[in-house]
Amino acid sequence: MALNWQHVTVADYRKLRDARLLAHYGTQWLARAARAYIAAKPHDGHTSLGWDDKFRGLVTHALPDGSRLGLRVPDLTLSILDTNDALPLDGRAETEVRAWLGSKLQARGYDAAKLDAPSPYQMPHNVVALGARYSIEELTDPLHAIAVWFSNGNAMLKAIRDGLVKRRLKAPEVRCWPHHFDMDSLIQLGGNRAVGSGFCPGDEFCDEPYFYISIYPEPYIPALPLLPPVGHWHSYKFIAALAPAHKIVASLDQPRDIAGFFDISINAALEALK
Repeated sequence: MALNWQHVTVADYRKLRDARLLAHYGTQWLARAARAYIAAKPHDGHTSLGWDDKFRGLVTHALPDGSRLGLRVPDLTLSILDTNDALPLDGRAETEVRAWLGSKLQARGYDAAKLDAPSPYQMPHNVVALGARYSIEELTDPLHAIAVWFSNGNAMLKAIRDGLVKRRLKAPEVRCWPHHFDMDSLIQLGGNRAVGSGFCPGDEFCDEPYFYISIYPEPYIPALPLLPPVGHWHSYKFIAALAPAHKIVASLDQPRDIAGFFDISINAALEALK
């Protein structure tokens, strides 16, 4: 499989978690703007984000005036793309970010007060929510690592999606969802059956980056095949095939082994949902 994969190495997963949480909070400013100004799409698709390798960050769909907002992950900088308007979040509290973004959008003719609408979901705990300032002083390397993981996730999932489309499966574009902070392409098979191929930088179920295949409704576990060494079947609260970071970094050929993980787990999911 030919794709632009960047080799990943062992990381301090505690600091990686801290970096991921700050990036997750920073991303909510993109989600706020999307909910406020972009026409609603089914399943909150208007709030979904794309990964831009050149920008090295997550970007919104276009706002009504054609502009897009982005969060550059390695230095946590909020930007209005293709302009000089940018705000590093480091050292700033949420109230300061709100004031800056509101003023920039107000100048473009948007009602800044719409940014204050309450979020429809809860965020994982972080002191930023209590008024603390963003601080990336000790998280420079972890933030760069998170950006690499997102870039790899985007490249791998797009390659997997291309393969699924060739099999005439209706796999949508790969997008990042600001609620769970994961990327995915969810295949709807009809009759409430679905298979999701995705990447997550970490969450309460796996506190490190991982690739996954989700299956709905949940399959019969004994019927599932063994997965390659890079992956395993997760069964706590939900059933999914997971390939976590600590197994991926041990691989001698990371993209090949992850592609093999997806090949086996996708086929298993489709077989289980026949």
